[in-house]
Amino acid sequence: MSSTGSEHHSPQALVVGASRGLGHAMAAELLGRGWRVVGTVRDTAARTPLHDLADHADGRVTIEQLDINEPGRLPLLRERLAHRRLDVLFVNAGITSSEQTPIGEVTTADFIDVMVTNALSPMRVIEALEDLVSPTGLIGVMSSGQGSITNNTTGGREVYRGSKAALNMFLRSFAARQSGTRRAFVLMAPGWIRTALGGPDAPYTLEDSVPLLVDVLLSRRGTPGLAYLDRFGKTVPW
Repeated sequence: MSSTGSEHHSPQALVVGASRGLGHAMAAELLGRGWRVVGTVRDTAARTPLHDLADHADGRVTIEQLDINEPGRLPLLRERLAHRRLDVLFVNAGITSSEQTPIGEVTTADFIDVMVTNALSPMRVIEALEDLVSPTGLIGVMSSGQGSITNNTTGGREVYRGSKAALNMFLRSFAARQSGTRRAFVLMAPGWIRTALGGPDAPYTLEDSVPLLVDVLLSRRGTPGLAYLDRFGKTVPW
């Protein structure tokens, strides 16, 4: 891909899970702010909003294939991206099931599906690709306010809550192992947003929320350590 001098020096982000919804909106927002973006989709043959974004991005959006639940594909992605230096690596992943089912009644299959997709797979991506991130870059994941143990006063969505709490713990462990670095780590709690996951009754739109999310992420660059933040930059209690 050819590039101008300004494009060559543009900051670069990898958004994992960017085909639609929050991930796509974040990719579009970063692009609009002058970033170059690599976005992943599960099936490059299927047309997605990310493909539409790339069509009008003058070469500043690259689409890569990745199903985060297939860890065997990570080395191939790592090889394809080996020439890049990322300023931001952000993993956007989330599914839910058995929303009104008490945890003791959740099937083993549903439990494994949600926990692997929401907690284990994002960390596998980070572990596999973190060396592509600048020593002063940022690594983030899409968590949820429902991953806060302190704020859980109502129950409900118990396997989803548990998966996001697990994700929070795993990234905290990862950040602790990198405590001597200058990297920033962010667990993002976006709020209840109207997406396929959030549903039509969510009070917040992508258009209202995503610029705030990106503001918070980019404000953390250059600040070492881990933060668990909402879209206004406020700390979410663990």
